[in-house]
Amino acid sequence: MANARGPGLPNVMVLATGGTIAGSGASSTTVVGYTAATVGIETLLNAVPELKTVANVKGEQVFQIASENMNNDYWLKLAKRVNTLLAQDDVDGIVITHGTDTIEETSYFLNLVVKSKKPVVVVGAMRPSTAISADGPINLFNAVILAGSEEAVGKGVLVALNDQINAARDVTKNNTSTADTFRTPELGFLGYMQGNKPYFYRQSTRRHTADSEFDVSNLDVLPQVDIVYGYANMNRVAIDAFVAAGAKGIVHAGVGDGSLARPAVEPALDDARKKGVVILRSSRVGNGIVARNGEAKDDEHDFVVSDTLNPQKARILLMLALTKTTDTKDIQRMFFAY
Repeated sequence: MANARGPGLPNVMVLATGGTIAGSGASSTTVVGYTAATVGIETLLNAVPELKTVANVKGEQVFQIASENMNNDYWLKLAKRVNTLLAQDDVDGIVITHGTDTIEETSYFLNLVVKSKKPVVVVGAMRPSTAISADGPINLFNAVILAGSEEAVGKGVLVALNDQINAARDVTKNNTSTADTFRTPELGFLGYMQGNKPYFYRQSTRRHTADSEFDVSNLDVLPQVDIVYGYANMNRVAIDAFVAAGAKGIVHAGVGDGSLARPAVEPALDDARKKGVVILRSSRVGNGIVARNGEAKDDEHDFVVSDTLNPQKARILLMLALTKTTDTKDIQRMFFAY
């Protein structure tokens, strides 16, 4: 780290993007039906004066949205800004405040395109800033400590809420409203925040950040990749519609081990593949490996499988993969590496 951390405090940049952590409600008991992304970065930081005791904190409003409105353009803007800041000697780590609906997607996108081992921590809240028991202040406080810590260096992009530290690749939102909604099913947390200090117990073995082959510095758009959800009595309508709309890749969120319905779905995916669309099998289940040549003859169909990535994260990796290649063997290598 360029900034000495002995007697001094780390320099942490807080990038605000909106979300519930910057939301407000009609009263102190409003925890549903509030308005997200109404509070600016300075107000957010001033609400936690304790931050100045753990880091030299500066804030910047990158954009101000509810995270269900996140899109590729916002991701590219955020990633470029993060990489610019991390290249500076006077920035030791970055905290990104974000709506919880798509935290897992933004964090994984950054995990693949950030070009530094310096800590990047994505944080949000499940209750608006005006609520009696708002979780935003303590989550932000912990995130700043984590982003300024030596322990978080090289761990990839982290998601930290509710005193728990998760890896961007594996974390998912698993409850609509409770404060402990962010979990890493089966694989588990990376660690915990306790007593103003991070404690790590494991780390991801998959490639990320400084070791990633993906680079968005010269990208203004990302390839169109869409998700088709598997269900009983499924038909081919959505698949054909996405192909007609110009999809370069389709993630099929299949039942079970990424199973494909026959005769409705498999032929539609074959037709799409013949038109150059890359087909990736994932699963709606949420846990486990989608086995190559398991529920489908992937080699024969020239499909790719998602490994353990859920559909929304598989979409992100496939988008970035398609910025480099359309070779399905190479794309499959990426899914087993990242």
